[in-house]
Amino acid sequence: MTAVSTVAVAGAGFAGLAAGIQLARTGVHVDIFDSGPELSALGSGISLQGNALRVFDRLGVWEEVRAAGFPFEGLTLRAPGPDAPVVAALPDVKTGGPAYPAAMGIPRPALAKILFDHAQLSGATVHFGSEITALSPHGDAVEVIVGGASAGDYDLVIGADGLNSTVRTLIGIEAGPRPNGMGIWRTFVSRPAEVERTELYYGGPVYIAGYTPTGDDTMYAFLVEEAQDRTGITDAEATRIMLEESRAYGGPWESIRADLAAGAHANYTWFTTHIVDAPWNRGRVVIIGDAAHSCPPTIAQGAAQGLEDAFVLTELLLERDAVDQGLWDSFHDRRLPRATAVVEASTQLAQWQIDGDRDADAGGLIHGIAQRMAEPA
Repeated sequence: MTAVSTVAVAGAGFAGLAAGIQLARTGVHVDIFDSGPELSALGSGISLQGNALRVFDRLGVWEEVRAAGFPFEGLTLRAPGPDAPVVAALPDVKTGGPAYPAAMGIPRPALAKILFDHAQLSGATVHFGSEITALSPHGDAVEVIVGGASAGDYDLVIGADGLNSTVRTLIGIEAGPRPNGMGIWRTFVSRPAEVERTELYYGGPVYIAGYTPTGDDTMYAFLVEEAQDRTGITDAEATRIMLEESRAYGGPWESIRADLAAGAHANYTWFTTHIVDAPWNRGRVVIIGDAAHSCPPTIAQGAAQGLEDAFVLTELLLERDAVDQGLWDSFHDRRLPRATAVVEASTQLAQWQIDGDRDADAGGLIHGIAQRMAEPA
């Protein structure tokens, strides 16, 4: 027996789809409501640490994810300049354990498609163009209102609807993302053969320049700068800005600039940070993933934490026979300290960069968090 038989999920992102897969394949009726018109095919790439790969394996999607991405070990640090000299080649902690690579890159649309297909194969129904606009708890159920009309009653509602979560607002949680002072340019480009793992450049005109391989022929590149208002700029202006800001960096950046000059799209977002204090639920409605926490991607744990939220929550729902305080206590005990540690460490690393603190023990902080993530969630 499981604690739920019907579940509504807000958001068809990574965390929402992961929750849908895990619940639906055991016979739970799952409806996933997403405000977008279709599964997003936009985006560059994403870096995933080993603990995220461990979740994919438990969901039954790891082999497909591995085939669609670029697994690698370690991290290379380079300096600015025309020759882009290598400063250090660092090993990674295998946060997923010895059975998985330390990390991998994958195109975001490819990962979304794999999770979407498996959610459907598991029996979940995904409704696009369907935003949850109201929730009406009564007894042991929650009525879900989509676009002003009732979609029915559910035993549980999972708000996995991202940074600007509607579900978070509907249940009265005021804590939300706030800018941390950094902005990031991203572009999706071809991969030079010499790029075999993430490489980061510190120093120069931006806080961080870097790239991560996402496939045999692809990678995504990024520049992290002081946050600026980039609203209203054209695609051509975005490309020009990324080209100009990257000129201090040599090596594979020559190839990246060639792709940008040939028309590769550049996009811009701000980094945010927040962590919702416990409880993440209000009765039978709970938020997970970016709705509950966000952080600068300075240790590449954002997606992993959302996936862990989904897996731990659904594991508890499937092994227990009631949605009660004991379930919520177990969920928060397993997730809040871990997610908080990631948010605080990621935010601290970003702040050290903003402050130009050369005495900060960034390596020690990163290693400590990686060791903690190596323990299963």
